[in-house]
Amino acid sequence: MATLSSYACALVGVCSELCARLVSSVCVRRGYHLWLAALVSLTPFLQGLSNPRSIFSNSNNFFNVKFVHCSCGWTFLLLSGFVLLVTLVPTGRPLLSLLHLTRLVVGTAMCQGMPHLFRLLEDLTGSCEQPVPPGTLLLLKLEDRNSCQAEGHHWQGYRVSPQTFSLTLCSLTLAEELAVFVRYLRRGYPAGTPLRLVFLLNASLLGLYNMLILCNALYAPSYTQSVIGAAAGTLCWYLTYRCWYRTRYSPGPPGHGIFPKTGGIKSKLN
Repeated sequence: MATLSSYACALVGVCSELCARLVSSVCVRRGYHLWLAALVSLTPFLQGLSNPRSIFSNSNNFFNVKFVHCSCGWTFLLLSGFVLLVTLVPTGRPLLSLLHLTRLVVGTAMCQGMPHLFRLLEDLTGSCEQPVPPGTLLLLKLEDRNSCQAEGHHWQGYRVSPQTFSLTLCSLTLAEELAVFVRYLRRGYPAGTPLRLVFLLNASLLGLYNMLILCNALYAPSYTQSVIGAAAGTLCWYLTYRCWYRTRYSPGPPGHGIFPKTGGIKSKLN
């Protein structure tokens, strides 16, 4: 039993090392957002090869219900544990950990708030429609969504895919936060099996999100819905991680205060 346990720990160590190097590689660091853009923009052209009987062709499939619609929650839950361990273990500073967790709070707020803006856009650009037997549409003089749907009609407006937005933003956030782990290991900081397992769970979630982005793009009802959703998610990531978090008045980028250039651990809290 002890031998089996040691083999399992060794396997976790090897897998975490490989995943850490992959996530922190130059290709991922510089081109991951381009990879996601390619997935969303090019995959719909392969719809002719898709299987209409696939589980992903139904928008209410298990993965959409359990992971896509709850992607913000899953990301915050797993990633907060990783960020907390990576910042608290080597520094012993709870305030520094809370400062790093602020980034996840900001990301979760955007992830939850932007779909409401998308819904507002759909309300402002929409009109009430009633299908008639020949297949044509009859426009009704009902000017808001609630009254339209209360009458049993359909509200048709410009819709941005909140699922693609959330998956894109969460994927980019995971990639940014997990990239610090390879530097953490190279510094020789404590990295037991529990921390490595938390890292692997987050890495697995990142892989799952990539698969779900691919499937959502393949079976998306509208090409522009997915593209605009992915563009909005990428813009939110860029404005935070590539702009705001690099300024003085911000929570700081991932790894801030953990990897000092000179002796001693310094942080914005000193």
